[in-house]
Amino acid sequence: LILIGGFVQLLAGFLAFRKYDHLGGSAFLTFSALWSSYGATRIISGRSLNIGAGHAEGFTAGSVAFLVLNAFLIILASSFNVVLLCMTLAMELLSICFLLFTLENLPLPFEIVTLSIFSIICFYGATASLANCMFGKDLLLMGPPVFTAGSSKKDTPAPPPCVCPKSHCTSGLRTIAELLNMGAVCGVPTDTVYALAASCKHPQAIEKVYRIKERPQDKPICIFISNLDQLRAASPPVSPLLWEFMENVYPGGIGCIIQKGEWLKKLGVGAGYSRVGTQDSIMIRVPDLTVLVHLIDMTGPLAITSANPSGELDSTHHDMVISRLGHKLEGVLCDGESDEVVASTVVNCTKIDESGITIVREGCIPAGKVMQIFERVKNR
Repeated sequence: LILIGGFVQLLAGFLAFRKYDHLGGSAFLTFSALWSSYGATRIISGRSLNIGAGHAEGFTAGSVAFLVLNAFLIILASSFNVVLLCMTLAMELLSICFLLFTLENLPLPFEIVTLSIFSIICFYGATASLANCMFGKDLLLMGPPVFTAGSSKKDTPAPPPCVCPKSHCTSGLRTIAELLNMGAVCGVPTDTVYALAASCKHPQAIEKVYRIKERPQDKPICIFISNLDQLRAASPPVSPLLWEFMENVYPGGIGCIIQKGEWLKKLGVGAGYSRVGTQDSIMIRVPDLTVLVHLIDMTGPLAITSANPSGELDSTHHDMVISRLGHKLEGVLCDGESDEVVASTVVNCTKIDESGITIVREGCIPAGKVMQIFERVKNR
């Protein structure tokens, strides 16, 4: 019985360490050592080795050490659950039994009651842990912690300043789409860095983007569409060379500036026609990000600009968007780390047939690679 008890305690400590429960593991290993020491000295040593007065100093010191060590375990166990606290208290009583035995002053009724209490607690604790672990629910209560570390209101994380759904949830995508369709401005992930998005059907939302970013009015805002077929359906006056070039760069981190015209209204730009691009041109991009493409399919073309105050670094995580601009936005679609650390590369294609293309801004796609694509398309 003694060997079985010690082995069970040792096994429980090993399993606790495997689950990274260092307190539970330490407690059970200590209990195993105490249980084995007490049993061995009480039953074997007491009879065979005749431990008596003057020969038990080492065992007395050991029992005192167990008392002190277990006192610390009692304090720690009080912050976990009632069952573990009761077990450590029972082990303290068992340590007292050990101490009284070495002093040859152990009352038999006290020993019987202590061992009975300890056995009942151990049996219930083992049964409860096993049942709760197997069925994944609290079938047998372990009890709440007696003491909990109180946290002040200042330590409680503040709620986000705007709606912040997850991008992998369909409901989150619908939430952001509904906000955009109602004229809100939201932070969204792209295949490069995070961006501010506004529906092209709501010019007042595009105006709000300028205010949120403190963006100069002379800097145009581009639009995102979900696929190149949308552009074909709008029938813009685009040359075969430009079509071929766009087919090679979309979807991806390259935005093409092309001639503006009434065809944008067929694309679904609507009332925001005068607030996107310049008077003569517009930058269009097809992002290579599934979640954003689905969002655009739900809202129509979106006016897009990077989600950062003008002149500051781009936002590469939704937390950056929330902390920097969240109090000015209606929502942020949370998608974790961005795929890139810089924005897209912008290419002027308005004179592609006459003088080729011009790199307006080098971003995540190197200018050399863009020119290689153009030369390959042109030669073909």
